[in-house]
Amino acid sequence: MFVILLVPVLVAAVLSFTDYSLGNSTADWLGWKNYEKIFTRSSYQKMLWASALYVLIVVPVSIALGLAAALAIHSLRFGGNLYKTIYFLPVMAALLAMAIVWETALHPTIGIVNRSLEAGCGGWVEMFFSWGWIPGVDPESSWYASSCQEGFPLWLGEKRYALATICFIGIWQAFGFNMVLYLAGLTGIPRELIHAAAMDGARSGWQRFRLVTWPMLGPTTVFVVTITAIRSFQVFDTVEALTEGGPSKTTYVMMYAIYEKAVEQNLMGMGSAITIVFLMLVMAMTALQRYMVERRVHYS
Repeated sequence: MFVILLVPVLVAAVLSFTDYSLGNSTADWLGWKNYEKIFTRSSYQKMLWASALYVLIVVPVSIALGLAAALAIHSLRFGGNLYKTIYFLPVMAALLAMAIVWETALHPTIGIVNRSLEAGCGGWVEMFFSWGWIPGVDPESSWYASSCQEGFPLWLGEKRYALATICFIGIWQAFGFNMVLYLAGLTGIPRELIHAAAMDGARSGWQRFRLVTWPMLGPTTVFVVTITAIRSFQVFDTVEALTEGGPSKTTYVMMYAIYEKAVEQNLMGMGSAITIVFLMLVMAMTALQRYMVERRVHYS
């Protein structure tokens, strides 16, 4: 544990105070200058913002979808194994290969996403998604109607949509893994507790979930939150394959920044500083999420 885990972290911590590059026999001591750059320069501030926003979106949404899918599959009498396989396929697939598939699907002209959206223009689909059937809503000003007139967006090439698209792909990949973990937790809940809750007045499914299922899933939820937060901070493959941190560094997450500085530009000192900040943020975010989940389960 000391040699494999702690020594590399200590070496990175020491290098983060220098301007060391591979191949150089010496390095100058910079003190806190690398860390000052991380928190003062706009490019690194965008890095911190993109990483935090990605985690804050992917973690709760993927956990909620995983729990919902697990509850739905757990209640089925037939076909549960089929749905488990379908939802777990993104987890088993190589993410880099799936990133290429997503790049093709999101292509602005030949991609299936934009072509499917364009196929709905001028018909009932446009009318429905323009919200013209809602009183007081101007359908011409809606996003869908405007896109039918001006063209649908470059999902990976526009600042407004790039990070949201990367988050969508992350959710698509993560929620199947969370579903399997929650299914394992649901199988460990004794059916007698649910029957006893029903006899004590918890008639609706929501009451039984709130009073029995959710508190019993407390340990599973803590584990799922921890694993999902760490995996979300480690996002790299999709960013490297699809956006390379762009456009305008809107998807410039920390793992890609470490790769760019330490590997591509051979700035080991700056790469080590980002790594140390990355580790501190992961530990802080994980501890905070575990604390919030444990409090929520306790009060339930």
